[in-house]
Amino acid sequence: MATHKSVDETTLENLLYLSRLSPSSTDMATLKKQVDEIVGYFDILSKYDDSENPYDAYPSTEAEKLREDEIVAGLDIPDVKKVTDKFMDGYFQVPKVLGEGA
Repeated sequence: MATHKSVDETTLENLLYLSRLSPSSTDMATLKKQVDEIVGYFDILSKYDDSENPYDAYPSTEAEKLREDEIVAGLDIPDVKKVTDKFMDGYFQVPKVLGEGA
């Protein structure tokens, strides 16, 4: 996996700073080898074609298919009262949602 350009000392020191590691707390040779391997994995991944749009997997909505923004009349109160007998003073009576202790 050493076909890529290896990480130089300055970049390695910057990575140590960003990861909040101190050079004294880690073996620099081992760390440099591991970082070089990680960069090598990116070289492998870059060989794959990623030109396909990931959003093509989802259905698209065209603006022409959306409904118009038109204001329509809602239900009048006498019509709502015909739907249910549990409508009083402008509110619907519904079962209690919260139990005891809530």
